Amino acid sequence: MMKAAVYEEFGGQIKVKNIPKPKLSSKYSVIVNVMATGVCRSDWHGWKGHDDDIKNHGLPFIPGHELAGIIVEKGSAVQKLSIGNRVAIPFILSCNNCVECKRNKPTVCLNQSQPGFTMNGSFAEFVEITKADHNLRIIPEGVSFIEAAALGCRFTTAYRTVVQQGLQIDNIQDALQNRRRRSNGLKKNICVFGAGGLGLSCVVIAKAMKNILGSDEIGDIIAVDVSQAALLKAKEVGATFTINVRDYDMNNEKVRQRVYELTGGNGAELTIDAAGFIDTCENAVYTCRRGCRMIQVGLPIGGRPPMIPMGIVAGRELELIGSHGFSAKDLPTILQLVKSGTLCVKDLIEKEVMLEEGAKALMDMDKVGQQLGMTVITRFDDSCRL
Repeated sequence: MMKAAVYEEFGGQIKVKNIPKPKLSSKYSVIVNVMATGVCRSDWHGWKGHDDDIKNHGLPFIPGHELAGIIVEKGSAVQKLSIGNRVAIPFILSCNNCVECKRNKPTVCLNQSQPGFTMNGSFAEFVEITKADHNLRIIPEGVSFIEAAALGCRFTTAYRTVVQQGLQIDNIQDALQNRRRRSNGLKKNICVFGAGGLGLSCVVIAKAMKNILGSDEIGDIIAVDVSQAALLKAKEVGATFTINVRDYDMNNEKVRQRVYELTGGNGAELTIDAAGFIDTCENAVYTCRRGCRMIQVGLPIGGRPPMIPMGIVAGRELELIGSHGFSAKDLPTILQLVKSGTLCVKDLIEKEVMLEEGAKALMDMDKVGQQLGMTVITRFDDSCRL
């Protein structure tokens, strides 16, 4: 048996129960003893009934998808991993066999599974991970379970958004060697719309890339939000400038004008919608510099779809690119950035809690005045595990 946080109806109470431990469903799977798991806004959306995968799975259900832990059991076909390995995962588990995986697009795998969405998640002492050799990566010494869990969703998603999709950098060392040729003297100002968990992670990643590549390539980092507390946190973790939409009477035209003022009248070379609201999406398009790139990573939930000004997109030759998740093959790169201290994920880790507290934190995520940093479940009983 194991302890797990379970909900039996969407929006209902999440209760901690003793339930059977998961069993290996495949010779390619492992069972992981969860040592740390983050409380993410995506889990809140799933609990509220916004996710079709959870609806298809059916209730009762265990949330949680940002995790790190120790392998305690493995299938007979698992060859690259051993019992006792400290491991981390990106939240998208790809199949490594479909046409998209074969063309090196694992984040859009046709057969992907996701803990906490297509299968029971990590708000539990144990979780099964499928296709383990392909999807799990060993955590290097010097990186904690908490840091590795933080990489499971928000930081890896932010890394793909800023670095891979936004700056179009696949290999940082190659980027360092070729930065003069690539930049052509053009600094890339980055504007992030939305300073929630994902948006703040984008700011942290952008700041790390500025430290790596230098201020001659990465210019100012701008964060835009309606919360002054969120913007103060954005400033703390790396934003050069912040824009509080409330200071401009919630007027999008004034907000866009302020972005242009901060970027020499040109707009930002990279704009990111990290919130998924109508205004954040449209503002990210309107403030993108001519011939440059806007990334949509925030997932819209309900309401009318944004009105994308396709005349502006065409006339200004803008690139609009989606971003979703992260590939396991790239996880060692970001783990090394954490180990070296280049990427400080601890800057956004605010609280370690027990499982019961984590379940309550998930249910309270939509309440005004909640904490900005990441809540991480590290204990499933009264004893300290880390």
